[in-house]
Amino acid sequence: MRVTKKLNNNFAICVDKEGQEFIAYGKGIGFPKTPYEITDPTVIDRRFYDVDQKYLALFNELPEKVLHFTVKLVDIAKNELDYELNPNIVLTLADHINFCIQRAKSHIYVQMPLIYEVEQQYPREGKLGRYALKQIERRFAIQLDQNEASGIAMHFVNARFNAKTKMDVSMLWQTRYDDVLEDTVSIVEDEIGIVINRSSFNFARYSSHLMYLLQRLGSGSILDSNMSDMYSALKADRPAIARCVDLIRQYFQDKWNLPLSEEEQLYLFMHINRICTREGLSSSF
Repeated sequence: MRVTKKLNNNFAICVDKEGQEFIAYGKGIGFPKTPYEITDPTVIDRRFYDVDQKYLALFNELPEKVLHFTVKLVDIAKNELDYELNPNIVLTLADHINFCIQRAKSHIYVQMPLIYEVEQQYPREGKLGRYALKQIERRFAIQLDQNEASGIAMHFVNARFNAKTKMDVSMLWQTRYDDVLEDTVSIVEDEIGIVINRSSFNFARYSSHLMYLLQRLGSGSILDSNMSDMYSALKADRPAIARCVDLIRQYFQDKWNLPLSEEEQLYLFMHINRICTREGLSSSF
């Protein structure tokens, strides 16, 4: 077994004896100079096959403590759920959890779907969400809104690897998704004056959020809460990002006759801000 590239101290890209590439997790596996041969396979605690290359940059962005926590959480989920999880779940969920932690530390709170409502439809995933929330609070010494558990639960719901559709979006919105994605990204590019890398993780993160949004629009379930004060403050602080969101709001209204609530706009604001941060144009949450 050969280690071909270090990702961080405890994660590395390896090639097994069949020639298949995978991500290996093991204490100190990234310390030696690469490439090198692993003679003792027990140093590898877990293997992750078929991880999309665009997510690999997260190994350098995410705290190792968050990655390690998420690896163990996904292991538990695999024992609790009766379906295969998408190979990217460790990285996408770790990114979500890290975002929750950073928001809590910055005292930024966003309204999540009520966890008890999620549990009505997805009891096993809801149970995992509640468990994860308690463990995050204990291990990272922070206080989270209890409904953050619903966001974690829905990550598992949406990570069904063999699901017929990526997020069970209505067929109508499936046909529109690519157009809506490209239209909204083009709005950001034109307004900010950047070119967004379509193969980057930041683009994947935004496209996933947009799919969540379209799912809610397709089902008629729109997020809405009293977030006016927070959103007003953010818009005043980052007017260029706010302009992008307003143009996207107009786009949904004019082209699809669909209004976006302030909370939906707030989520868009956060994701667009994160895209622009990677271009060095804005401050991130």
